[in-house]
Amino acid sequence: MKILVLGYGNPSRQDDALGPSLADAIEKMKLDGVATDSDYQLNIEYALDIAAYDLVIFADASIDADEPFDFARLEASREITFTTHSVSAESVLGLCEEIGVEMPEAWQIAIRGYSFDFGDGLTEKASGNLAKAVEFIAGFIRERS
Repeated sequence: MKILVLGYGNPSRQDDALGPSLADAIEKMKLDGVATDSDYQLNIEYALDIAAYDLVIFADASIDADEPFDFARLEASREITFTTHSVSAESVLGLCEEIGVEMPEAWQIAIRGYSFDFGDGLTEKASGNLAKAVEFIAGFIRERS
């Protein structure tokens, strides 16, 4: 099984770096069949990229997720919406269907963050949530592989 962990968020805005930080931590584990990628935001081009995988885990920070994180299966959105700055994970999946490429199984982990001001480094509470999210995602991947 080919798996992609796709983290997104702005590393220069404190806890907004949770998604890319999770992708980095999973990459360091060197799990068989697992690739990682990270970006500031999702773009429509990801529809083509994720079609090469059987399973995709979207990782992002959230101001209103339960602590330490929320984890849910995603479905394609019939309403494909985007702005010049972002597109939702569900819309990326919907674009897969729209352009006729294979849509992978998709999940989203929303890691609870607390501060999104300009600055480097995660807050202490967000770092704790990240550690729990990494442990959970690594276990989820091992179960699915």
